[in-house]
Amino acid sequence: MSEHPSAGAPATSGSPRFDERLSVPLWWYLPAIGVGVLLGAEIHMGYPGVREWIGYAVFVPLLVIILFWLGRMRIQVTATELAVGQARIPLRHVGRVEVVPKENKQQALGPELDPTAFLMLRAWVAPVVRVEITDTDDPTPYWVFSVRNPEALVAALQR
Repeated sequence: MSEHPSAGAPATSGSPRFDERLSVPLWWYLPAIGVGVLLGAEIHMGYPGVREWIGYAVFVPLLVIILFWLGRMRIQVTATELAVGQARIPLRHVGRVEVVPKENKQQALGPELDPTAFLMLRAWVAPVVRVEITDTDDPTPYWVFSVRNPEALVAALQR
């Protein structure tokens, strides 16, 4: 028996307040498979024998994996932190939260953008949220990221 108690799993407060995955639209997989077949056909026409099928075997799965990888970003709000992809910040350091309207998105990401801001944008998700960071030790003034349901995110952060 050990003198020191074993460190158990950290206590959780249950399910997240907000959880969203920014996956790519499902219809994007069809053009990706089409491009993979087209690239495979280029190799198929140039090489006889077994090598003619290598292009199909490589390009189709590769393009599907790339689309899956692009859509793996998750946004979560738990009882203690905001997580956008791999970036995390405690909720006590979250300041003002504003939804950037679609018509102001170009202005917010262009002339108004601070070069030290954290960005996580997905072109297939139109709404954008700007979250102020109040941590004085963090050089990032705010986060700007895509989210499909900005009102639910704002409500989860204000709880």
